[in-house]
Amino acid sequence: MEQELQKAMLIGMFLSKFDKEALSILGFSTFSEAFNILGLSLGVKPLSIRNYRDEFDPVFPNKRKGWHKRPMFQSRVEMLEKYKHLGVVEFSKIVKRIIYQNLDIDLLEENLEGDGASNFAKRLLTGQAAEEYFRENYKQVDLFRDSSLEDTTKLGCGFDFKLNFSNKFYAIEVKGLSQNTGSISITEKEYKVANRLTKSYFIFLVKNFIEKPNHAIFQDPFNNQVLNFSKQEKTIIQTSWLSKI
Repeated sequence: MEQELQKAMLIGMFLSKFDKEALSILGFSTFSEAFNILGLSLGVKPLSIRNYRDEFDPVFPNKRKGWHKRPMFQSRVEMLEKYKHLGVVEFSKIVKRIIYQNLDIDLLEENLEGDGASNFAKRLLTGQAAEEYFRENYKQVDLFRDSSLEDTTKLGCGFDFKLNFSNKFYAIEVKGLSQNTGSISITEKEYKVANRLTKSYFIFLVKNFIEKPNHAIFQDPFNNQVLNFSKQEKTIIQTSWLSKI
């Protein structure tokens, strides 16, 4: 846990020093959204990141006063001395290295996004936060309480988690939304698996990261009266490279 708190402290310093520019780099619109998503991604309380930001605020030229009425703790002083000289580009690279879960692949995909790097960062971090929220809260759902959790996020099987029971399993696809309303998308693979599993397939939607995260659950999502998916088709020109040897 100490390592997670060190990471949270560094992110707090990043948010304090670069303020709204830091939010923009990570794709967030508000600090509340940043605290919630980054906190869940790291496995720490969102309030911890806010407190760390406020501790560093008296040092940096932003509009917040922060915790200016007390001396800074030694661990914060040491971190300040180590990282205060960094510019926003260097500092943001360090921050992404501690919050991206599949570092090399995630950084590669971000670089391929070009000007859309901040949107990529937000999508990635929101997804990570939603998955961590599910891990922390799925036992509160009556239908899921007696299951054991199997993480399938890296298997490409059309869902993120498998909940195992003695005589059955549930497939859980986790989605995240910044606000209480918005759009969610389903891939062709997820669509096929959902229609094959029907009532054994659930969408677990984590929403309202911008204020306070909560969730909604949709069983058999393509035969559900609440969700109304519409098929979206795009014509894509695919470029390939050919070599003769």
